[in-house]
Amino acid sequence: MTKKICFVVAIPGSAQAFLKDHFRELTKGYSVHLVANFPDEESKREYWEMGVTCHDAPIERPIRIWNDLKALFALYRIFKREKFDSTHSVTPKAGLLTSLASWLAGVKVRIHIYTGQVWATRKGVMRSVLKTMDRLIALFDNYILVDGESQRQFLIREGVIKARNSRVLANGSICGVKLERFVISEEVRRAERAKFGFKDGDVVYIFLGRLNHDKGIGELYEAFDRLAKECPDAKLILYGIDEEGYEAKAAYYANLKRDKNFFYPGRTDKPFDALQSGDVFVLPTWREGFGSSVIEAQALGLPVITSDAYGVVDASVPNVTGLRCNVDDADGLYRCMKRYYEHRELMKRHGEAGRKRVFDLFDCNVVTAAWLEYYDENVGHADAS
Repeated sequence: MTKKICFVVAIPGSAQAFLKDHFRELTKGYSVHLVANFPDEESKREYWEMGVTCHDAPIERPIRIWNDLKALFALYRIFKREKFDSTHSVTPKAGLLTSLASWLAGVKVRIHIYTGQVWATRKGVMRSVLKTMDRLIALFDNYILVDGESQRQFLIREGVIKARNSRVLANGSICGVKLERFVISEEVRRAERAKFGFKDGDVVYIFLGRLNHDKGIGELYEAFDRLAKECPDAKLILYGIDEEGYEAKAAYYANLKRDKNFFYPGRTDKPFDALQSGDVFVLPTWREGFGSSVIEAQALGLPVITSDAYGVVDASVPNVTGLRCNVDDADGLYRCMKRYYEHRELMKRHGEAGRKRVFDLFDCNVVTAAWLEYYDENVGHADAS
C-alpha cells in the first residue's frame, strides 16, 4: 500500500521556494499531501498538476493564541482523517502546530526541518518564547532535520535538539540549486549591467535578500560608505524587500549616491539574471539558517563575502570561494570589499572555485536524492519507534 506523507507550511510560498522539486520525485513513490493557508483554489493548481493533494488550514505566522488553537484543531482533524504515515513541517509556527497535532493524532513518523532561528538575535522574554517553541517541536517530533551542520551544532549547544535524532541531509541546504536556471551568460550580464549604467571596469557588490538589521545592511552601508570614498569604480546594488526602511537610511551616508554608486531596484523574481549584474556577492548577516543566496551567487561564478555567523559558514569556504568577516564588523567587511577591489584576479579565482563547489555539493538533484533516501529509510521501509 502506498505510504502517505504530508508536508505542512504556513504559506504556500514556502513550498514554492523549497519543496517543489522534492515533490516531483516523492510523488513517484508516495502519496504526497500539502497543508497550507492557501489564499484561493488557484494557488493549489500547480501542486494538483504534479499529483500533490492540497488541504487548507488557517495557519498564521504571527503568534495569536486563539487563531493558533483553531489552526491546531484543523491540523488534528486533517491528520486523524487522512491517517498519514508521516508529517513533515517547515518554518517555526507550522512546525510547532504540526508537531503537537501529529503527536495527538498518532502519526508515527513526525519530521521537522530547522532552517534558521529568529530568536538567535533576540533578547529577553521574546527570545525565551521563540526558543521554547523550537524546543517543543523537537520534543514532540521524533525525526529532526537541519539544513546545515553548523546550525545543527548551534541547536545542540543551545539545548534545542539532540545529536542522536538530528541529521543534515547531503551537504546541507533545504533544496540546493537548480543549476539549469543558473547559467552564466555574457548577454544577460551586459543587459543587467546596462540597466544601471555599469562600466566594464566597475566592481559591483551585490546583495540579495530581505533588507533588515539581521542581514547586516547597516554594516554594509557603513563599509561601502568608506570604500566608495577611496574606490571610484565601486558600486553597490541591493535586491529584496525593504522591511525596515533601509532605502531611506542610505541618505545618512555621505558617499552613498543614489543611482550613481548605490542602487536599490527592489525585489526580483529572477535572481539567476539579477545576480549576473554583480562581481561580488555580500551577505554580512547576523544569523542564517544556511545561506541559499550564497550558493546561488556562487553557482553564477561570484565570489562571496559573508559574516562568520553560524549557518552561513556552511555555504562557502574562506579564502577559497570567498572572504569572511566577523558579525557586526563594518571595518572587517570594508577590508574584505577593498581586497577584492584591489585584487581582481583573486576575485575571479574565488568565483571559479565557488561555482565548482556548488556543482559538486549543492546540485538540487543531489539534495532531492538525499530526501528520497531519507523517506525510503524512515517511512517506506521502516517503522518509527
